[in-house]
Amino acid sequence: MNAIPPIPPVVPAGSMAGTEQPTFRLGSGFQLRPWRPQDAEVLVAACHDPEIQQWNRPGHLSPDGAREKIARWARRWDDEEAAVWAIAPSAGAGSRPVGLIGLADIDLHGGSAEFLYWLLPAGRGHGAVVDSTVRVSRWALDELGLHRLRITHSVGNPASCRVARQAGFPLEGTMRSALLHADGWHDEHLHARVQGDPWPGPARDGAPVDR
Repeated sequence: MNAIPPIPPVVPAGSMAGTEQPTFRLGSGFQLRPWRPQDAEVLVAACHDPEIQQWNRPGHLSPDGAREKIARWARRWDDEEAAVWAIAPSAGAGSRPVGLIGLADIDLHGGSAEFLYWLLPAGRGHGAVVDSTVRVSRWALDELGLHRLRITHSVGNPASCRVARQAGFPLEGTMRSALLHADGWHDEHLHARVQGDPWPGPARDGAPVDR
């Protein structure tokens, strides 16, 4: 009997670790850039925002804990486990972040990853999360070469449902009692897009910019 050949990795190991994390400019007046140690106070502030606490469960961070978290994100890029960006106004190199977007649970061999994102009040109402989701999706699918991206959120969070749909992530189903929040277990919506799905139009993303 002929042996079944091994399935090759969807994305070769080293595809992230061998590169610098890119910066992207968005059409909505924001940019995506790597987090910096001086952004630690933004992470501390996010821990005290009621909406972010309710849906993202960030816990509570001290300034030192926030700086360690930022350093850990840089290490996770090098380890090809996650890619996390600050959402910041595009004017000025030192612009204070107003949100976070990234991919966690990156599986290069299997070709998949899951989104995470949040916005502080200063960043809400400008379409920044939708634009950011589209741009990171284009990078992950068209440039890095992943096959499938997913977004999950509580069924009690309609804002995240709108973001997913507007960014081109159709609803695939509901996962029962899938995530524990402060008020108990929540059912979760599962959205996803795969290679070849149509992009939302008109395109809302920008081109890479130099670091």
